[in-house]
Formats: sequence, structure tokens, C-alpha cells
Amino acid sequence: MKMEQIDKNWDLVVIGGGITGAGVLREAVRMGLKTLLVEKNDFAYGTSSRSSKLVHGGLRYLKEGRLHLTYESVRQRQRLLEEAPGLVDEIDFLMPVYKKRGPGRLPLTAGLVLYDLMAGKRYHSYLDRKSFSEMVPGIDPTDLSGGFRFMDAQTDDARLVLRLIFESIENGANAVNYTAATRILRNEKQEVTGVSLADAETGKRTEVSAPAVINATGAWAETLHPVHESDMHLRPLRGSHLVIPAGRLPLSQAVTLIHPDDGRPLFIIPWEGALILGTTDIDHGKDIDTEVTATRKEARYMIDCLNAYFPEADIGLTDCAASFAGIRPILTNKKGALDPSKESREHVIWTDKGLVTVTGGKLTTFRILAGDALKAASPWLPESSMLHLKAPVFTENPQVPEAGENGLSADIWRRLFGRYGKKAISIAANARPEDLVLVPGTHTLWAEIPVAAQTERIRHLTDLLLRRVRMGMLLKEGGRQHLERIRELCEPVLPWDAGRWDEELQMYMDYVNTALRVPSA
Repeated sequence: MKMEQIDKNWDLVVIGGGITGAGVLREAVRMGLKTLLVEKNDFAYGTSSRSSKLVHGGLRYLKEGRLHLTYESVRQRQRLLEEAPGLVDEIDFLMPVYKKRGPGRLPLTAGLVLYDLMAGKRYHSYLDRKSFSEMVPGIDPTDLSGGFRFMDAQTDDARLVLRLIFESIENGANAVNYTAATRILRNEKQEVTGVSLADAETGKRTEVSAPAVINATGAWAETLHPVHESDMHLRPLRGSHLVIPAGRLPLSQAVTLIHPDDGRPLFIIPWEGALILGTTDIDHGKDIDTEVTATRKEARYMIDCLNAYFPEADIGLTDCAASFAGIRPILTNKKGALDPSKESREHVIWTDKGLVTVTGGKLTTFRILAGDALKAASPWLPESSMLHLKAPVFTENPQVPEAGENGLSADIWRRLFGRYGKKAISIAANARPEDLVLVPGTHTLWAEIPVAAQTERIRHLTDLLLRRVRMGMLLKEGGRQHLERIRELCEPVLPWDAGRWDEELQMYMDYVNTALRVPSA
């Protein structure tokens, strides 16, 4: 959308197109507010496409005594499982118990019982050594006593953000990517009156008016609105992951690992046709405006943990298809920061005459963040607007077609409806038969790619292949071997000439070879 096409008057402007901003937008539209969301990069560009893909209660927070955070997370997880099937789905976790390393059976039992009580349903069970080894082929048998099986949930984080945004647009909101909020406008009383906007690439500018602005920019929040408390600041923590081809390690369930060096929990989880190994939790220590990437030290740390549990697999960095990293925004005390893994994941909000900043929190609890931010903004919003947090997060999907229709299985239909809502039917109906098959090594249909290119506000090939579909981070070299077919599919729906296509392909490969490369010696 061009700058001159953006309306000038709004009830609310939301800055930030990650999960928090998308959640605020969805609830604001439900309140009847005329709402604009702006994002300086692409939607879900930052942390919200680089998370661990888990919608979880945070079992480790129980150990830290953060019962309220765990309870809120578990309850929100249960709601999303019910309201967003195919986008948020259950995943079994397996946790080995060893005699001489890691937590023992009794403390884990206590934690998992409490976890299930919060969910209102028993999910966990204990498996003996033989049964556990059968479920986790290749697990180190030395001193293995058995292990636990329990449930959490996973999602496609970028698609979660995108569905929130596009359903909001369908219901009357507007959302524009590659549009930076450069300044908060105020009157002589320092009350918010609007926002100055600039196209992040062309530099074209405009101003919009609004009595309320919600700053949901995560780790970048203080660039627009410094924390009021002088002894507090945002602490950017980096979480890095490795992507491993599924065939390299035969796992059908997620496995929780305890690092032998420092006792931190890591995991390896099946996701979208690959395996994700993660995550680290360290101070970023770099300019957050530069591309966030995993370091070789982090990659080695994760691989060492994996090989401690699967020694015969002997997985090395050359086996990995890609790496990715994101930043967690944590509010901390300047005087003495805790160990990164012990910092609170609770969200925080501060206000200033119409400007509301919300940061922190977890992917799982985005609706709580959105609700609290909108409550904080209520003095500057129309009196008639009311929150509806008990309503389902998404518009109810039409009835899923019978399995086998269009040659698609029930699982593929479920996945399409979860990611695209009612648009899933047109994706299948308008596709050629040869495009209703999966891109090798992924769970993405070829048919999804041109539809996303045409209808989901992409500006670059990176937007399409890293966030609308995820093949760029799942396949070695970003799926380079498929780029010719992708171009063939998308040329009819994108207004790019041959020169632009060549430029986009080069930009895409440059990005893959730098931001997603696997750190090596």
C-alpha cells in the first residue's frame, strides 16, 4: 500500500507487526475501533518468526516459583488448542530420566502433576526404560531409568501472526508493512495526537492522527518510549536454534534435553518436516538493528547437548540445514542483572498521555498482553469500546471438506484451515493438480506459494519464502533448487519484470547465506 493511500484519522495506531501487535489489532477491531497497524519491516519479521514454535505453559517456570505465569500460559494454550486447530496443535514431549544426570523422577512427577492440574486434564505418564528407548530411538542407554511423556503445543509462529493480521483486515482494520513510525505527535499538553510515518525503503512520509498509540515493538520499545523507572531497562536476550533434516535423526516426538554443562533445558522437536534444536538464552550484546544470527559458540553448545543424548548419531554442524535467532525483550534492573534464564518472562506496560508501551511476555499469552495494553489505553479510546476477550481468537472456519477432496488428506485440510481460515478452500479449488503436493522436505503445498504472493502483502521474496511459507529456513540453501519453479508459479501474480526477479533472487540467496547460515569453523 502506498503512503498516500493510508487514511489520516484513526481511533488507535498500533506500532509493531509481531505477535503482540497483531494480537492488539485483532482485539481492537473486535472492540469496533478504527485501527491501523504499522511495521517497519515485514509482518512477523523479528522474534515472532524466530521463536521456538511452542505454545507452552513453561514447565521450567514452575521450578522458579512463577506459578501465575505458568497457570496463565497453560490456560491460554488450552484455549488456542480448541480455537485454532491446524495452526496450534498438541505435540508429545518425552523427557528422559537418568540416574546420574538431570532432575530425578520425584521432582519431575511433582511438576508434571501440577502442570496437568492447571490444564484440567491428565496428560503425563511415566515410561520404563524399555518403553522409553523404543519411543526415542538412539537415546543414550547409559544409566537411563526411563522417562516421562507429557503434552505441550506447537505452532507456525509467523502464520499465527499473519492470520491475526489478515482476519483483522477482513474485519475493517488496516495493516501496512515496511512502514516505520518515526515520531509520536503530541499537542501543547504533551497528549498524543498521532504518528509520523515513513516508508522504510522509499522514504516517503505522511502523518496520521490518533488519540491513542500502542507501542508493541518488543526489544525496540525504548526507541519510542523509554522506561519510566530510572533503574530499569530492556535487556535483549538472544535465543538461537539449529534446523536439522528430519532424516538425520528418526524422532516423531519432541525430546527435552538437559545440557550436561550447565543444567539448562533444551529440546529437539519435529516441525514442518524438519527438526528444530534449541534454544540458547544469552545477552545479545550487539546492535539490535543489525540482523540477529546464531554464533558458532551457540551452535556448538546445542550440538554438544544433542550428541550427549544421541551419541551414536554423531551429528555435526555440517548436518544442519539452517540456523535462526531471535531476541527476547526482558525488563530488568540495571544494578544487577540475573542469569538470563532466570529473568522474568512476565510482560510489562507503561503509559504516557495516550502512548501505551507493552513488552515482554510469551508467544502463548499474546491475548493477555493485548487485553492489558488495550485496558491501559482505554482513557484515550471511545467510551463505547469494550473488550471481548472471551470470544474465540479467530473467525470460525467453514466445515472442513471430506478427506480426499481435491486429493488432499484430512491432515492437510486441517493444516490449511488453521493457517488460512476460509481462504483454504479457494487455495485448493484454484490450484493445478500438480501443485496440490508438498514441497519436498516441508509440509507446504506448492499451491500456497502463489496465493500468498498475490494476497498477503509481500514486498520481497524473503517475505514470501521465510514467513508466508517457511521453506527458506527448513531446506538447505533456502530451497535454492526450487527457486525456478517458485518463479514460474509467482510470475503471473507479481508485478515484477525480469530485472526485478533477478534482483529478488539474488537478495534472497544473500540473506540465506548470511542470516540463516550454519556457523562453522
